[in-house]
Amino acid sequence: MKDKRLLFAFPHPDDESFGPGGTIAKYAREGADVHYVCATRGEVGTVDPEMLKPYEHLPADQRLGALRGQELRNAADILGLTGLHYLGYRDSGMPGTEPNRDPRAFINADPDRVTGQLVKIFRSVQPQVVVTFDPFGGYGHPDHIFIHQRATEAFHAAGDPARYPEAGAPYQPQKLYWAVFPKSLIKFFVLLLRVTRRDATKFGRNGDIDLKEIAAHDYPSTTHVNIRPYYAIKQEASSCHTSQLSGGPARFGKIQKWFMMTEHFRLVEPNAGGQRLNERDLFQGVTG
Repeated sequence: MKDKRLLFAFPHPDDESFGPGGTIAKYAREGADVHYVCATRGEVGTVDPEMLKPYEHLPADQRLGALRGQELRNAADILGLTGLHYLGYRDSGMPGTEPNRDPRAFINADPDRVTGQLVKIFRSVQPQVVVTFDPFGGYGHPDHIFIHQRATEAFHAAGDPARYPEAGAPYQPQKLYWAVFPKSLIKFFVLLLRVTRRDATKFGRNGDIDLKEIAAHDYPSTTHVNIRPYYAIKQEASSCHTSQLSGGPARFGKIQKWFMMTEHFRLVEPNAGGQRLNERDLFQGVTG
């Protein structure tokens, strides 16, 4: 197939690099057009005030988003993204936090409007393959769950001429994937934390990640992309997101690094119909 077009729909700067960054780098270097739809600019969180100094001319609540937007542009250049598309919403933060109530938050957006925005992008870019989060959003972040819902709806609506006629001529992507990861590593961490008497329900820099709940939402992969030749590119792109890294660029142990040499996806559309799949290419079976 001559022209390959691949689109990832996630909510935050860094989701593209920390998640399927190796896959993005692989297909970009193989000549595919790879697009990233980012719902927000990641405005919620805390960083070293020194990092925000270049953005002091902006209103205080826009500075972190400006920083993370620049980090994403840097990562996009390294990964080789063809297009970067913002939906223009605000980071909603983790469940039960104050940012959830901000009327600008992504989770408070009109679902129909968000779906329409995505349909317009799908029809313009015309990707054969679309990738988004699983129904739990990987680790339960409200924005991750919402983009899953809206991207799934948009995937089905994009080819229907009766829906969102103002968004352009109908176009139906051929395949829809969820970005997933094997829960065996998470389960191992839960066991390790239990042995060391640490609380697996309050993991992460802010203690707001429940590893037990993450392990319970298991969506087995159907597709496995070898990113070994692109691992260094993924790491370089990830290191651009300095505001999201504690203590500098991420450093991984040998076991975790071994797990990261393959990125995993679950084929949702077309439905496998109970067939056990073991794809090695997101474009397998794509025509035209």
